[in-house]
Amino acid sequence: MLQVHQCTIFMNPESLNPEPLNPKPMNLSDQNKLLAVEDLHTSFYTKRGEVKAVDGVSFSAAKGEIIGLVGESGSGKSITCLSIMGLVPQPAGKVISGRIMFKNENLLNKSKEEMRRLRGDRISMILQDPMVALNQLLTVGYQLGECFKFHDKTRGHLKDNCVRLLKKVKVPAPEARLNFYPFQLSGGISQRVLIGAGIANSPDLLIADEPTTALDVTIQAQILKLLKELQQESDSTIILVTHDLASVAQICHRVLVMYAGRIVEKAPIKTFFKNPAHPYSIGLIKSLPKLGRKVDRLYSIEGQPPSLFNLPRGCRFSPRCKNVKAICKEKYPEEMEIEKRHKVSCWLY
Repeated sequence: MLQVHQCTIFMNPESLNPEPLNPKPMNLSDQNKLLAVEDLHTSFYTKRGEVKAVDGVSFSAAKGEIIGLVGESGSGKSITCLSIMGLVPQPAGKVISGRIMFKNENLLNKSKEEMRRLRGDRISMILQDPMVALNQLLTVGYQLGECFKFHDKTRGHLKDNCVRLLKKVKVPAPEARLNFYPFQLSGGISQRVLIGAGIANSPDLLIADEPTTALDVTIQAQILKLLKELQQESDSTIILVTHDLASVAQICHRVLVMYAGRIVEKAPIKTFFKNPAHPYSIGLIKSLPKLGRKVDRLYSIEGQPPSLFNLPRGCRFSPRCKNVKAICKEKYPEEMEIEKRHKVSCWLY
């Protein structure tokens, strides 16, 4: 089941009316395209067999766009992002095929050293657990300084750069915090430090993998606001991986819905909440509590996600779908555009 965090309990998705970060319509032309993932396949090889974690994922992201990537745990969201970063765990994991075009260059053709130079510079990732991502035995100042030194971007006094970075992500008493170890910081401050490390070199593409998962409601809102402000300042592109549809509604331009290794729906954010098309997307939105409506039991999608070791034939959602047809169990539906920029993979359309 999709996780519903506290911050969604008091929100009605139909009344969120999210304002786009940029008042002008997003320019999604080929000239403005920063990232294009094309038919990406990433698998893991285990004793039980092949796990098709990402199985034919395609999407693009324009400069200055914030995209929400949502779905249940195990749907392939994080592996899609790790594939873009060139960080799929090896030797078990491997990108089998596809293309990841970043600024018209295929990242899958780059060497390990070339990818190391890109990561943390032009492409960066914020991981979901700062207590794991940050080294508990090194000070905050040392770890932030490494972000600059590795990419030869010290520019002046290193300490001044680190203080400036902490101020940018609104860490209180930044000079003193440089001498702190991560275990001495609260969850919210640790997450801000991790975001600071991610934006140290002003990347063109920032991937935020569930950056608010372990935080309380108030801190979640602060982190989302911070990401929104940072994106507006730098005009960078953000891919926000999350379980929380309310977070997506607040800061994203578009949403991609993943299920069992595939993207089943793509839509502008307002279109998605007003007119979800795929039965899985409809189920996700129905499962959200709504302000002012009392129910004895929250809606839930029946059944369980399929095992990636034994995927069903045809549409992968068919065993749980109330609108299933005979063809759904035989052939996977092609992606259809049902209205402008709103695409869905479902035999209903």
